[in-house]
Amino acid sequence: MTAPLLVATAAFAAAELSPKVPFAKPDAALVAVLSGVEQPCELVLLDRDAKELARATANSGEIDLATIFPAIRSVDRAVRVQTIVGGTPEGAPLLVVPLISRPTIRTAQDTRPDGTTKYTRVMGWGDRPIDPTDERQAQLATTWTKGDPTPPSGFRLERDRDVVFETTAGRLRFAMCPDEAPNTARNFVDLAASGFYDGTIVHRIVPADRNGLPFVIQGGDPTGSGDGGPGYDIALEPSRLPHDFGVISMARNDWPDSAGSQWFICLGRAATARLDGQYCAFGYAVEGTDAILKTAAGELADPATGRPKSPETVTRAFVVDAPAWAPGKGRPDARVEIPAPQPKPVESDR
Repeated sequence: MTAPLLVATAAFAAAELSPKVPFAKPDAALVAVLSGVEQPCELVLLDRDAKELARATANSGEIDLATIFPAIRSVDRAVRVQTIVGGTPEGAPLLVVPLISRPTIRTAQDTRPDGTTKYTRVMGWGDRPIDPTDERQAQLATTWTKGDPTPPSGFRLERDRDVVFETTAGRLRFAMCPDEAPNTARNFVDLAASGFYDGTIVHRIVPADRNGLPFVIQGGDPTGSGDGGPGYDIALEPSRLPHDFGVISMARNDWPDSAGSQWFICLGRAATARLDGQYCAFGYAVEGTDAILKTAAGELADPATGRPKSPETVTRAFVVDAPAWAPGKGRPDARVEIPAPQPKPVESDR
């Protein structure tokens, strides 16, 4: 019985592309290890939109990605290398993340819509205003001193991974966007993999903003108070991922570089669009619409702070490989959507 079992197991072995070492210097080899294939297969280099940048044939064993994909050294955002076996994508993509420091952050004091509360507003990055059409930002940009240089310092190689939350409201699965916020996404993955989020509650629910538009649910604080974190802060990254229903972003205090572990999930686009550029969106839910809506509908003990009467809990958080990406298509799933409202039944004329 042993031999047939081994044959059957081998028949279902999937291709796997993994980094040999997690970091490489700017001019060093980018060595990955291809396993689970018996014949030559294809490796495809994909950008954030799954656009094919290059394609090469590879055999099992060690592969220098910089040799088969020379253009990979010049990328300024994370790219994915996907294994294609017999025309079919197999295994999680391998992420190649360029190590580039963020541009100099530009901030200014501003006033919230209530007309009185002051806060620190992000106005731009490097020499680029967040909104070039904004007259104040454009004017401020003329006063900015030259920022520090941000030369590529090498590359980080890692498998593309998703984060799963099992909660009392249901299961959620998040796809990461390392092409927009590589360090924020990695921080979230590492915290989830370490068990940090296990047992944490959704401590804040803002079902609607002052205009009645769906806003956010927030969690990730080990103290459950809204003031806790992992014991360190992470720098705000210039993510261009729009805040929208199901998008997950980092909560923080007034200073932009004060995020750590607390996250929030958006309940819609209309009320959260103003968060773009101010908070770091780093992923999106591909599973869990019902869990998000159930959590958002929780009864509030304190509407002023958003404290729920019976908070939903992340009972377990863990990490899984992301699905294979198809060239030109990307992941086989997509960001969750708000269910379309069901039409009210109309009584028949009698």
